[in-house]
Amino acid sequence: MTTSNGNLTRVSVTGIKEMSAVSAKNYRSILLFGAPGSGKGTMGKALGAIPGFVHCACGDVFRNLDLTSPLGKTFIEYSAKGLLVPDDYTIALWKETVDGWVATRTLLPERDVLVLDGIPRNLEQARILDQFIQVEKIFYLVCSDEDLMIERLRRRALKENRWDDASDEVIRRRWAVYEEETRPVLDFYPSGVVQQVDAIGTPVQVLHTILGHLTGA
Repeated sequence: MTTSNGNLTRVSVTGIKEMSAVSAKNYRSILLFGAPGSGKGTMGKALGAIPGFVHCACGDVFRNLDLTSPLGKTFIEYSAKGLLVPDDYTIALWKETVDGWVATRTLLPERDVLVLDGIPRNLEQARILDQFIQVEKIFYLVCSDEDLMIERLRRRALKENRWDDASDEVIRRRWAVYEEETRPVLDFYPSGVVQQVDAIGTPVQVLHTILGHLTGA
């Protein structure tokens, strides 16, 4: 459902809720949280390679967006005006993607667990997303070594040829945004589902810790 918002077509939160009353599935989910450089993407990909887990990275959803679709055109409209894409649009795009995986049997809700990386990014997204997912566990990746996190982000930026992301100024700005908008999302969920994980160590060590919490080992 859409409403008019100036020159932009907007999918309303109400419209998403009305749609969810008919088609929503409470997808079993694990959320990965942590500051930039804490290893969320690495852990998400590792878990997604295990049968029974399906990794959904918000960044990949945006990069694979069909720019000719109604949502794609809306994203272009906002971007062209230098505006942030509203949270309800972001969740609508996420839901369209996940529902598509179900339709192609990439995701089997009765069997698989979604591993969400990079979403929800703020409290409003968490509130909207809450009607679609059943959060079973949140892994909060904590890295107390600031220099290590900076070095990780530099290496990643250079590896992906994103030279503008390799500067300390950009890295620290991303941290500030995380602390202001994303970290408070943890308080939205029951403390019992939040598991703090030391992100310092090799990916294998961190993954071993996460799997231990999932299996009760």
